[in-house]
Amino acid sequence: MKIRGRIQLRKSAKNKLLDDLRAIYGDTVVENIASYKFEHADAGDTSVVLIDGKVLLFAVDDIFFPTVRGVMELGIEKNVVVVDSGAVRFVVNGADIMSPGIVRADENILEGDPVIVKEEKYGKPLAIGKALVPGKAMVSDSGKAVKSLHHVGDEIWNIEL
Repeated sequence: MKIRGRIQLRKSAKNKLLDDLRAIYGDTVVENIASYKFEHADAGDTSVVLIDGKVLLFAVDDIFFPTVRGVMELGIEKNVVVVDSGAVRFVVNGADIMSPGIVRADENILEGDPVIVKEEKYGKPLAIGKALVPGKAMVSDSGKAVKSLHHVGDEIWNIEL
């Protein structure tokens, strides 16, 4: 998938986006990128934000989520859900995250929040999703906990600049 129509964000749009990111991920993440150039672009049906020339955010229903590369680049450590090794192969194939595969989850996650799915052994990010239940309810014996929106190896991961 290729990027089309790169447009630099206006200062007001950039500040709103930074405020939204600050509310979810904290000041540290925002301080690291505040001085960078922000661009909006389309990649197929997906709306993305390039920060310093790298695809680090994507939009779903006008809510911006970090890409898996964005999580690694920005060092985001909030709203993390950790899955066991048995769930990894399903997660990297785009499956939603089921509660039995979750080892631990950030207790501050609210229903509808962006979630970063990491694997247990090495702590590498595998996917980005949307919480279907609060963080305290994610570790259980049954049910779906996270709707997968983007994973390693999908179209967003393979966007060409």
